[in-house]
Amino acid sequence: MSDPTEIRPVESADAPAAIGPYSQAVISGDWVFCSGQIAIDPADGSIPAGVIDQTHQVLRNLSAVLEAAGSGLDQVVKTSVYLVDLGEFPRMNEVYASYFPGIPPARATVEVSALPRGVVVEIDAVARVNLARAAGENR
Repeated sequence: MSDPTEIRPVESADAPAAIGPYSQAVISGDWVFCSGQIAIDPADGSIPAGVIDQTHQVLRNLSAVLEAAGSGLDQVVKTSVYLVDLGEFPRMNEVYASYFPGIPPARATVEVSALPRGVVVEIDAVARVNLARAAGENR
């Protein structure tokens, strides 16, 4: 059985590698804490244009990290969304809603002056994790 006080890093090749001194996510007890994801396509490093395509890529990246942790978007309890322009909120929100068709997680959305690599949206998350599944996939 896993030590509930242990903190374990999560890494997924299906999401962009960290671009700084941080983990894509960490597991602590029954929870996975995901770092903010931006719209870098992990296959080729490209960044799509516009908030709609970027939000799709961000949520695909976030989903990949969560899957590597033994979780998924359906287990997310809290997100934070960072937008360079709050005027883009309706377009981001429409895409975001399509990834959370059940009970949507709690969320904060804030406008920021800039984001890494010139992207227009970043999203982080906290989710429940299936520890038995995570232990098998993350060793």
